[in-house]
Amino acid sequence: MESCCENVKAVRRSKEEKKLLRKQIKASHTLLKHEGISTVSQPTKSLVVANGGLGNGVSREQLQDVLGEVGEVEILLMPPHKPYALVTYRSEVSAQRGHALNGRQLQRGDQIVTLYLSYVNTVDSELWGCVDLPPGLVLVEEFVSPEEEALLLDAIDWTSHDEDVTVQKVLKHRRVKHFGYEFHYDNNNVDKDKPLPGGLPQVCVPVLERCVRDRHTEVMPDQLTVNQYQSGQGIPPHVDTHSAFEDLILSLSLGAKTVMDFRHPEGRSVAVVLPRRSLLVMKGESRYLWTHGITPRKFDVVPACDPKSPAAVTSDLSNHSNLTLSRRGTRTSLTFRKVRRTPCDCGYPSACDSQQPPAPPSPPFLPRSQTDACRLEAEFVHRVYEEIACHFSSTRHSPWPRVCHFLSSLEPGSILADVGCGNGKYLGVNPDVIAVGCDRSSALVQICSERGFQAFVSDALNVPLRSDTCDACISIAVIHHLSTQVIHHLSTQKRRQAVVEELVRLLRPGGRALIYVWAVEQEYNKQKSKYLKETRQQGPTGDSTDHNNQESKSLTGNTIDTHNTAQDFSGNTTDAHNTAQDLSGNTTDAHNTAQDFSGNTTDAHNTAQDFSGNTTDAHNTAQDFSGNTTDAHNTAQDFSGNTTDAHNTAQDLSGIATDCTKVHRETESPAKLSIHTNRTAFNSQDLLVPWHLKGGVRGGCNQGRGGDEAQAPAPSPVFHRYYHVFQKGELEELCVRVRGVAIQRSYHDQGNWCVILKKTGDR
Repeated sequence: MESCCENVKAVRRSKEEKKLLRKQIKASHTLLKHEGISTVSQPTKSLVVANGGLGNGVSREQLQDVLGEVGEVEILLMPPHKPYALVTYRSEVSAQRGHALNGRQLQRGDQIVTLYLSYVNTVDSELWGCVDLPPGLVLVEEFVSPEEEALLLDAIDWTSHDEDVTVQKVLKHRRVKHFGYEFHYDNNNVDKDKPLPGGLPQVCVPVLERCVRDRHTEVMPDQLTVNQYQSGQGIPPHVDTHSAFEDLILSLSLGAKTVMDFRHPEGRSVAVVLPRRSLLVMKGESRYLWTHGITPRKFDVVPACDPKSPAAVTSDLSNHSNLTLSRRGTRTSLTFRKVRRTPCDCGYPSACDSQQPPAPPSPPFLPRSQTDACRLEAEFVHRVYEEIACHFSSTRHSPWPRVCHFLSSLEPGSILADVGCGNGKYLGVNPDVIAVGCDRSSALVQICSERGFQAFVSDALNVPLRSDTCDACISIAVIHHLSTQVIHHLSTQKRRQAVVEELVRLLRPGGRALIYVWAVEQEYNKQKSKYLKETRQQGPTGDSTDHNNQESKSLTGNTIDTHNTAQDFSGNTTDAHNTAQDLSGNTTDAHNTAQDFSGNTTDAHNTAQDFSGNTTDAHNTAQDFSGNTTDAHNTAQDFSGNTTDAHNTAQDLSGIATDCTKVHRETESPAKLSIHTNRTAFNSQDLLVPWHLKGGVRGGCNQGRGGDEAQAPAPSPVFHRYYHVFQKGELEELCVRVRGVAIQRSYHDQGNWCVILKKTGDR
């Protein structure tokens, strides 16, 4: 490259020529950096053509016409989705004439691309070998004649809605008809007891008989799904439900060809061209294990037709010396399947719904009545703390300084009630006061008793103590376990308010109460709470130690990766990124995924990076080396072609929008509670927080001991606790609704909102 530049200096060039040379050199550097393609200064028979690739919309025919003007082309390689091509001429003289095409402009639709050519030493056409199809996949070209194709298409009457014969749907990204049995996209299955009266269209019978005769299948299918795809539409990657259909799947492509992508769970992918009138046979591994889908785009990379044999079409995309672009047309697929009558016992249990354990229960809904609220708290608060009491107590050691300051300020002989005392760690802070605690968990009360504290079992809503008897009350991390009730489309905090009223009832006039609740704002005044920034360390038993002793009962005491994991309802850790690989081997981020009605996800971005480092649409676009965008698609589009905002609006995971007035607008159906990911910011106010029970010891700390130490530890169960996390000002607003109290102070303390109330006596 340096010798090339020295020669340039010796030649007087115009301003335009210098500009062109700079871009040519830049393109060479970009190819080396991102593709490992080294250019040379001395003439050879081979050239690399930057901006002349399938990835930025240049077809083989278009590029071949330009390159063929100056000499005979021996090899032309056009890798799929790449914005460059490699060409070898018959002679070096012809290559030199080809090099002189540097700066040649091509019209690509309504845009112009500029070609930049540089010499390379060789072009190895054998670098890309033939790609094997997934095991069990067979493609039969020209399976039906043009006449049969016309008959089949005519039989699919999209204007008819005779539900006695078929079920027709317009999905977000395609039109669908079902014959024989309706496929339900809400559960990805069929109702085997409700066949459609019309059966399969009679015009399909000769085709299916030929499938049996040619030994593509041994049984006649009884279900047909017809999909019609317009240009630019597709279907997300999926595996047809094992429990719904038998092994064999037959798919007939009519009207136009397309490219179907197959992907193995380990990452290997194969793109298969489905020619018009071809039959795709899926069975075995290709049917049960590999996902298949059609990427929504308007152009496909396909093998170029041989002019000498127009009918010759191949599905092999590995031969880069024979690839071009093909505009998609309207394609109609007929997919024939046999409804399964017994559970699937295939050899791929990881992908088989018949062989998977029962799905975990769905998260509960927000309560809509007093009965619902009691049931929610009983299941996701009371029962949970009864089960985790020993482990929970082991993570609660040192009292919080500001709570201790409140307790230490009490006069000697004062009577203190700790409502929701947990393991009693605040009952012994001030030995000069008479302290009594109560908690809903009998196991935690037992722990208090073992530690020598006075405590009894009681609900915070109804404490069996005399009114006006306590000098002070504390409620630390209790009220946030009381649930919201959604009544007449509004939320009510009556149950939380009732706890505050109960605390005030216990106080004598002039007495004070300290209340702590978990805050939505885990980052406050530019400081993250210990809950967010805390680094956990593994203890000798494998449990994580809570060194900072976060007071809120949401802490699990377990190490949680807050960056890459999410928790499903069963408590299993799942990868929150879900990256996938595109066909070129590049990893694509599956964070923002679109979901079709079958429940399968597809990458809503489908982006790649061009050589300049800019993100481009990996399906239809790339950026040329001059920095010009070669495709006008800059907005995220759904499969129906509607432009969608790539930034999702802020909404809590339960589907309830929240605002500063704390009024929850109810959705059309009751909102489900979200599952919180530990050590992350809150995405909703009403949620379930996982607790990983370590050591397998439930309930009281004396349970499960004795000779069990030698036994292998059982898998740690996961429990979910209900929380309502409070917004700024919400706790104060709750307290001012209670008569006869004054707020002395409110503050934020390590991810908690806190108030100190004083009973005025005016009730």
